[in-house]
Amino acid sequence: MVILAQRMTGNADDADEIVQQAFLKVWATASRWRPDGTAKFSSWLYRVVLNRCIDLRRKAPLVPIEEAGDPLDDSPDGFDRLVALRRRRVVRDALEELPARQREALSLYYFADLAGPRAAEVLEISVSAFESLLVRGKRGLRAALSRRGFADSGDVA
Repeated sequence: MVILAQRMTGNADDADEIVQQAFLKVWATASRWRPDGTAKFSSWLYRVVLNRCIDLRRKAPLVPIEEAGDPLDDSPDGFDRLVALRRRRVVRDALEELPARQREALSLYYFADLAGPRAAEVLEISVSAFESLLVRGKRGLRAALSRRGFADSGDVA
């Protein structure tokens, strides 16, 4: 079995794994083999090994761990995290200057990702009243950020 798997895969480690999987598969599905059928047990076992080899070849080839290299770390570095934290604090402080209803409207719309009608429903006001709160809230937030030295929202986003 192992020699067949080695010939099919060209890799002794893969062959050992395939034979192991084949025996597990045969053990789990032994009730399907019919001793009175036309195929011998050994023929069935060889077929299972062959099928495992074919399955392995269909998959993307495995790269030895030594050749794989280090995974890329896409997480922000310390400086980027510090900048993001500073931005959140500036926006939070600027939001605190706004009247409560404007702050609620902005928070529901931008931070909770609620659409206008749904946010208006949460605030128990009409959609037009919500839109008005949103416009006034954005103006107020823009002014509060401007007082903190941010020329436009692109400086904070």
